[in-house]
Amino acid sequence: MKKTLYIFSNGQLRRKDDTIFFVNEEGDQKYIPVEDTSELMVFGEVDINKRFLEFCTQKEIIIHYFNNYGYYSGTFYPREHYNSGYMILKQAEAYLNEERRLLLARQFVNGAFLNIRQVLKYYANRGKEVGPRLTEIEKLSEGIGAAGTIPELMAFEGNIREHYYKAFDAIHGHPEFVFEGRSKRPPKNAMNTLISFGNSIVYSTVLSEIYKTHLDPRIGYLHTTNFRRFSLNLDVAEIFKPILVDRVIFTLIGKKMIKKSDFKKESGGLMLKENGRRVFVEELENRLKTTINHRDIGTPVSYRRLLRLELYKLEKYLMGEKDYEPFVSQW
Repeated sequence: MKKTLYIFSNGQLRRKDDTIFFVNEEGDQKYIPVEDTSELMVFGEVDINKRFLEFCTQKEIIIHYFNNYGYYSGTFYPREHYNSGYMILKQAEAYLNEERRLLLARQFVNGAFLNIRQVLKYYANRGKEVGPRLTEIEKLSEGIGAAGTIPELMAFEGNIREHYYKAFDAIHGHPEFVFEGRSKRPPKNAMNTLISFGNSIVYSTVLSEIYKTHLDPRIGYLHTTNFRRFSLNLDVAEIFKPILVDRVIFTLIGKKMIKKSDFKKESGGLMLKENGRRVFVEELENRLKTTINHRDIGTPVSYRRLLRLELYKLEKYLMGEKDYEPFVSQW
């Protein structure tokens, strides 16, 4: 499988012959093997030119950009090569049909809930005091099936996550990473910084996987399709954030791979320094490469592959071939 390349330093991306290379501010060059690269995640201040973008289009390399805080800011999305008018029509049909849109949105929220529950059960079995939060979340989940509108559904999802986040302190047990409530743009403390940073990367990773399918990322169901550039990736990411981002955060804190010194204050908030970002993405990439035995396929698949399989399931539902059921982790 092709790799993701993360660029944290400032510099320039250029094409040279049949490859691309990065030149940092000190003039050091690093050549990037295009045949092994699927996407670039750019966090530094990087200059590019038209010739470079044309080459990325030719090689189908996606470029995701992140701002100073690590928030997703935009994507260079090469010319779609798999998109089909048929699938766009099927996506639009499902979106415009209120019943079908609500059904899909409910499945995304239910998938998020079930994986949140799996995370809490995992840590409950390891002696963490998360029982009361788990009970509350299970009660709230009863409203998922009863919600009659998308806003109602999102309200239940928000309440579930609120109780879930309150269990974080009991899971990691480190006072330096106390949650203190969700905050973003900018995040106010270290835990919120880690959550926002990880979520941004997963949103972008799912977007890259959508590019390799017939689906159009602009048509989502839980997240309203409007003037937002992409929304389907946000829908699918809801299912996987608990088992990708959150588990990585607990690992980083538990093994003391991330420390308070890896953060810095800026513009009224807190952001990860370059070293902290490098450590985070390395652990997240390790997680994405981890394989599990897939019950339906009967063979081991990586978490990154699971993202693509989730999109294929969605395609089959939209084409009327099979009901859509979200992936639920089994430990």
